[in-house]
Amino acid sequence: MSRGFINLEKKKKRLVTRTIILAILAIAIGYTVYGTATKEKVELVAVGSEAPNFTLVDLNGEKHKLSDYRGQGVFLNFWGTWCKPCEKEMPAMNSQYQVFKDLGVQTLAVNIAQTDLEVQNFVDKYGLTFPVVIDKTKSVMTAYNVGNLPATVLIDPDGKVVKITTGEMTEATIASYMELIKPK
Repeated sequence: MSRGFINLEKKKKRLVTRTIILAILAIAIGYTVYGTATKEKVELVAVGSEAPNFTLVDLNGEKHKLSDYRGQGVFLNFWGTWCKPCEKEMPAMNSQYQVFKDLGVQTLAVNIAQTDLEVQNFVDKYGLTFPVVIDKTKSVMTAYNVGNLPATVLIDPDGKVVKITTGEMTEATIASYMELIKPK
C-alpha cells in the first residue's frame, strides 16, 4: 500500500472520531438546555410564605415535626458548632427561650450535618435547654435556602414566615424577634 492511501485512511478515522465527539457534545448541550428550560421552579422561602414542613430528630431521639408547633411561634435557627457567631448567640437564645417558652414561642435549633457527639458536646458546654435537631442530609437547610450561618427563620403561629435573618444576633434582638412571633 502506498503512503498516501494510509494517510487518507488516518484522516478518515480522525474525521469520523471528531464527528462522533461533536455529536455527543451537541446532544449533551441540547439535553442541558432542555433540562434547564423545563425544570420546575423551586419555591424560595420568603416572608409571607408557608414554612416548609419537616421532621428531624433531637439528641434524645425524639422527633420534631414543624407542623406540630402550629399555634405557637417558632424561632428556627440554623447553626454549626464550628460557627463562631452561632456559638456567641446560643447563650442568649437559651436565655430568651426560658422567657418565651411558656408564652407560646418555641426555639428549634437545626444543626447542619454534624455528628451527634459534636453537637452533644456543644449542647453540654453551653447548657442548652431548647430542642436541638440535626439535619444530617441538609434537606431542611436546602428547603429553607440557607446559605450562611447562623440563619434564623421566624415563623408565626399560623405557620407563615415572618422574617428571615442571617448573622449573629444580640440578646435584645432575639427577644424582639420572639416577641414578634408570640401568639396574640
